Amino acid sequence: MALAEASDCDDSVTGPLWGLDIASSGPASPPDQPPVFTPSPVVRPLNRLGTNVVAELGQRRVDSIGCPHCDSRDVVHWGKASALPRYRCKGCQRTFNGLTKTPLAGLRMKDKWPAQAAAMIDGVSIAKAAKRCDVDYTTAFRWRHRFLAALAGDKPGTLSGIVEGDETFILESFKGKRSGMPRKARKRGGKSAKRGISAEQIPVIVARDRHGGTTDAVLPKLNRVSITAALGGIVTSANEFCCDGGTAIVAFARRAGIPTHILPMPGKPNPQAPDFHINNVNAYHSRLKEWLRPFHGVATKNLPNYLGWRRTLEALGQKVIPEDFIFGAIGFGPYQQSAPL
Repeated sequence: MALAEASDCDDSVTGPLWGLDIASSGPASPPDQPPVFTPSPVVRPLNRLGTNVVAELGQRRVDSIGCPHCDSRDVVHWGKASALPRYRCKGCQRTFNGLTKTPLAGLRMKDKWPAQAAAMIDGVSIAKAAKRCDVDYTTAFRWRHRFLAALAGDKPGTLSGIVEGDETFILESFKGKRSGMPRKARKRGGKSAKRGISAEQIPVIVARDRHGGTTDAVLPKLNRVSITAALGGIVTSANEFCCDGGTAIVAFARRAGIPTHILPMPGKPNPQAPDFHINNVNAYHSRLKEWLRPFHGVATKNLPNYLGWRRTLEALGQKVIPEDFIFGAIGFGPYQQSAPL
């Protein structure tokens, strides 16, 4: 099987746009006419598929961040290579394309990326994604985790208003590991050897505000230090924090000086304080686990990627399209887009 990756600095360069300044490359406005409003590069709609989609998304990224090497906005078009426009920075004199320094840099078959993104939106298995995209199984696996690399870190900088926090547990998995197993392999996810919470259960903390903003993290241990590392600076004293009274999460909130409302169990809120409950975060836990079920176990080492995948789908909503997912994969996920650029 041919390799599915190549350098983003392909030597075969075509195109006449050498040294064309991006700022002056658009059509000029007619005399005595008001300037035409140009939508933000983050929200401009797309109307093409395949490689052209990737090229336009890369152009949006360049419009937003400039040079990925030095952050200069003084860049010019510099021909074309590997089906993508190239650019040259007048500041550092280096060339790049719209995918340089992203997890998708160097991947081939860009015309199939929208189909891969659609498969991820639908949450299908790797085998089904490979069939949809007409690629090898190993390529579909590699694409899945390249697409998720940036989204795993796309989280809100802060949560607002009332915030619900609670931990859930996901069964430890060594899926994909061929040797050195600490226990006998399970089949299709399997079940824990022990009932209830044990070392086989991996803790995941989730915090969610009433606007849908969500952050989460896999915890190395269920203790105050781990929760502080995950939620510190995101949940602050400006919030009203609702939790279930667990020792670790309460210790985090009190040490950070966050107003805390302890709710021993989900369900109907206290009639005297109906806004304080943890029903939303518990519902998110349920949706997450139901969505994970068809994967028949997720390798614990890859769990942050899957959390980012689910978080992205929730943030983008029912109207998500493949272009949104690809844009997130190159570093402009829903929370990055909502932050000032």
